[in-house]
Amino acid sequence: MTSFISRRLLLQNGLIGAALTATMTGCSSDEPVSTTPEATRASTDPAPSVPGAGVLLVYFSRAGENYFNGGRRVLEVGNTEVLADMITERIKCDVYRIEAADSYPEAYEPTVQRNSQEQEDDARPKIAEPLPDLNTYDTVLIGSPVWGTQAPMIMRTFIENAGLAGKTVLPFVTYAVSGMSGVDADYREALPDTRVGQGLAVRGETVSDAAEELEAWLTAAGLN
Repeated sequence: MTSFISRRLLLQNGLIGAALTATMTGCSSDEPVSTTPEATRASTDPAPSVPGAGVLLVYFSRAGENYFNGGRRVLEVGNTEVLADMITERIKCDVYRIEAADSYPEAYEPTVQRNSQEQEDDARPKIAEPLPDLNTYDTVLIGSPVWGTQAPMIMRTFIENAGLAGKTVLPFVTYAVSGMSGVDADYREALPDTRVGQGLAVRGETVSDAAEELEAWLTAAGLN
């Protein structure tokens, strides 16, 4: 894990404020999102050959005060959640939303500070809900913002404990200035027994206009 962080220290020192992006977002839906029980899926799913069958969408997102074109704005729905919702409109998949047991602040600067400390400590923030059972899934889409030039440390908590060996993982991120920022490469390094496919990076400020690139990514992955 040391290499996961050390190869970005120079970038972090310069970009920690800006790269903790407008995609530092959480979910604001009224009802919790969870994976569909296997019994329900068996009675409603089409054959596994249908694009999107056996697919789980996992994402972490934060609403509240966020970076926006050099300034700040308050988001009711985080940018990563917006992109995740766009995915669910286009493919058949179950959804698991990552929620931190210790919620991140609503304000931007305290979240920047907490994220910086978590990266420095190589922390594994606790996830509020039990992790999903991945036995029925072949493909897992994993989405997050880019914070301080890498995925939030809570994503490490998920990928190290979810049981992703033998799965196909497709990462997607929302960002302010850093693009994919090597998140896909980090997942490949951390998951040697997992096939990590091509990632998708969408700028947080323009996420609502990302339909064309999202559909191209899903098509390339054989999901659309």
